[in-house]
Amino acid sequence: MRRIDLTGADGLRLAAWEFADPPKGRTPGDADPAPGVLLLHGLMGRASHWTTTARWLAERHRAVALDQRGHGRSDKPADGPFTREAYVADAAAAVEQLGLAPVTLIGHSMGALTAWQLAAERPDLVRALVICDMRASALGVASQREWEDWFRSWPLPFATLADVRKWFGEDDPWVERPNPARGEFFAEVMTEGPDGWRPLFSRRQMLTSRETWVYDAHWDSLAQVRCPTLVVRGLDGELGRAEAQEMVRVLPHGQYAEVPDAGHLVHYDQPDGWRTVIAPFLDGVLTS
Repeated sequence: MRRIDLTGADGLRLAAWEFADPPKGRTPGDADPAPGVLLLHGLMGRASHWTTTARWLAERHRAVALDQRGHGRSDKPADGPFTREAYVADAAAAVEQLGLAPVTLIGHSMGALTAWQLAAERPDLVRALVICDMRASALGVASQREWEDWFRSWPLPFATLADVRKWFGEDDPWVERPNPARGEFFAEVMTEGPDGWRPLFSRRQMLTSRETWVYDAHWDSLAQVRCPTLVVRGLDGELGRAEAQEMVRVLPHGQYAEVPDAGHLVHYDQPDGWRTVIAPFLDGVLTS
């Protein structure tokens, strides 16, 4: 796993992570015979959340994960922008600068929305698409208020990473039952400071980012996606079965899959089940 620095929209510095050494003599941006995959995390996530997925993908693909603006090791501009247009432009820049086109985009939650908006706007860059647990319908004002209240409930700073794991995996009011994987997920986005552990991201910036898509439906852009697309949901995730199947119907080349015993963090909750449902789709893309 190695870091590659990229330039996003507005000259923003973005960090990408490649999960296999490139063939001898090839540098980032060179053409690569292995088909490219770009992995896009969700809100509050980071590229490292894709490590398990990227390692098996790297057996047959050039797998790269992007820390999106405001996340991970990428820049976090105080005044943004954190618009949909900026996120999509960043992803397009990453595909072009890394020489990944035509790329398979795999996105989780907000990253899935970025992925399908890029596929709709730049079909020349995208070979195939995997949408993981992201709704096309609007979530509305109440949802944004719930997130504001949730962020305020965080008992920051955390004294130890064990406290992080316990709170997000057991004590968080959003946790219906103990979920160690969720605790680990949030432990990965914490950094240690003089007073304890705090998130790598700004909660204010996360809310700003979220408000650029939470009030709107995204069916129109979904219907513009022309490449093969797999819609995946966790059986206990945020994307309901009826909506997921409607998304597949709207997509010209859509397929549907669900992962048992998985919540919203499908690829992180159940990595084996996740691989079981997306590997056949990716194999089909390779042979088509």
